[in-house]
Amino acid sequence: MKRIILFLATNLAILLVLSISWTILSQLFGFDQASAGIHLPTLLVFSLLFGFGGAFISLLMSKWVAKRSVGAEVIQQPSNPTEHWLLQTVQRHATAAGIGMPEVAIYPSPEINAFATGASRNHALVAVSTGLLQQMNADEAEAVLGHEIGHIANGDMVTLTLIQGVVNTFVLFFARIIGNLVDRVVFRNDEGSGPAYWITTIVAEMVLGLLASSIVLWFSRQREFRADAAGARFAGRNKMIAALERLRASHEESHLPKALTAFGILGHGSISRLFMSHPPLEERIAALRQQS
Repeated sequence: MKRIILFLATNLAILLVLSISWTILSQLFGFDQASAGIHLPTLLVFSLLFGFGGAFISLLMSKWVAKRSVGAEVIQQPSNPTEHWLLQTVQRHATAAGIGMPEVAIYPSPEINAFATGASRNHALVAVSTGLLQQMNADEAEAVLGHEIGHIANGDMVTLTLIQGVVNTFVLFFARIIGNLVDRVVFRNDEGSGPAYWITTIVAEMVLGLLASSIVLWFSRQREFRADAAGARFAGRNKMIAALERLRASHEESHLPKALTAFGILGHGSISRLFMSHPPLEERIAALRQQS
C-alpha cells in the first residue's frame, strides 16, 4: 500500500510542478496554443514529454521519498539477530529471484506492513515495519519478504511507471482541451489564453489525475496476485497463506478510519474497490489455495 500511495502522491506533485512550468513556458514561447485554438499535434508531443517525464522522475525519486516519508533506517551493519536474519532472508530470496541485493530498512510503525520500491531490479529497497517484526513469526515474515522480492523481480515499479506515463499523457492532453473549451465557449475568449483556461486546466488535471489513478490501482491489484505467488515460491505456499491470515486478523482487530479503507486491503464496495491498491485478503488467500 505504501509503495503505491507514495508513488502516486509523488507523481501527482511532480505533475503539478511540471504543469505550472508548462504554463510559464507556453506564455513565453507560445507552443501550447495556436491563434485559432489548441494545436493538437504540438499539445500531444508536450503531453507525452511531460507525462512520461513526471512518471520517470517519480520512479527515480521513489527510494529517496520512501525512506524519508516513513523514517526508514537502512541496515548498514546488522546490530542484532533480527537484523542479521532480515539481511540473510532478503539475500536468499534475491538470489533465488536472480536480482541484485536490495537495500534493507526498518521503519517505526505499529501496523504490520512492508514495501519494496526502486528504479530497477538491481537497485531496490525492501522496508519492513517494526510492527511486522513484532507481530509476525519468522515463517510469516519470510513469506512477506518473498512477496516484496517478487514485486522487484517482476519489475512492477517500472511497469507501473510506464502505465502512469500513459495516464499522465492523457490527463495533460485532455485537461488542456477542457480548459480551452471553457475559456472559449463559456467565457467567449478568442484572444490567447485567459485566466479561465489556466484555472480550469489545473482543476481538470487534479480531477482527471485522481480518476485516472483507478487505472494504476487496478494494475496494482493484479500484480499483488503475482507477488503472492512469488512469496509462495520463495518461502512456501503455507507460509504465504499464514502471513495473509495473520494480516487479515490484525486488520479485523484494528479500527482504521473508514477513509483509509479505500487504500487498504479491506472493503468490498464497487466504488471503493476502484481505489483499492490491494485485492481483498480473502481473494488473495483463495488464489493461493487454488494453486497446484
